[in-house]
Amino acid sequence: MSAGDGGVPRTRVPRLPPESPPAPPGPALLRQRWSDVVFLHWPVDPARVAPLLPPGTRPDLFEGVAYAGLVAFRMPVNSVAGRLPVGGFDEVNVRVYSVDRHGRRGVVFLSMDAGAAHAVAAARLLTGLPYLWSDISLARGRDGLRAGAVRRRAPGRAAGRWAVRAGEPLERPGPLEHFLTARWGLHTRHLGRTWWLRADHRPWPLHRAEFLRYEGDLLGAAGLVPLTGRPVSALWSPGTDTGFTVSLV
Repeated sequence: MSAGDGGVPRTRVPRLPPESPPAPPGPALLRQRWSDVVFLHWPVDPARVAPLLPPGTRPDLFEGVAYAGLVAFRMPVNSVAGRLPVGGFDEVNVRVYSVDRHGRRGVVFLSMDAGAAHAVAAARLLTGLPYLWSDISLARGRDGLRAGAVRRRAPGRAAGRWAVRAGEPLERPGPLEHFLTARWGLHTRHLGRTWWLRADHRPWPLHRAEFLRYEGDLLGAAGLVPLTGRPVSALWSPGTDTGFTVSLV
């Protein structure tokens, strides 16, 4: 144990997250399918990340470095309590990585562009997550080409476009790939509290990806300044099914 936020003891965190999620405490409140997923990651200064995180959390670091991700995917399945379908949509999010005083590691979303206005309104109201209504185009091309573009409608006017080429499967992700993708929950601030949402899904089936291009201001609009011009990690996944449960931090 070591001193945490506000002098509260916190758990010493292992170098890497566990390879699979902890058992969920009960039935999932929300189920989603994420498919055709592109992961791009840049190193960022932990000092820039810390003010962007919910109270009770701090930047989760890999060898002293924080990372920011641009992640794009299709969500064909989205249901409440596994029974009530609420409609799928495409999403592009900007994320950083967090750990709380209990040692729970997760994602903090700084922006979540979605192509469905009703989903944006409902998610912002119910969860406080930073969903934004945007025009999104995700395309599949020959020889593994995956390209995308987003233009934000409201709030704000950020935009971006990217392309990668999906390659061979990773038999076993390296330490950095594991750190960036083995995220079994998220932290969010809502109704005056920091919430922990558990994510229950099988480990990502990951493929290498050749980075082709990125241009835009999606990371800058989220308050981030990458330390490199090109991402240091580019990955693709066919996807996974996920269930979420909620608890207070």
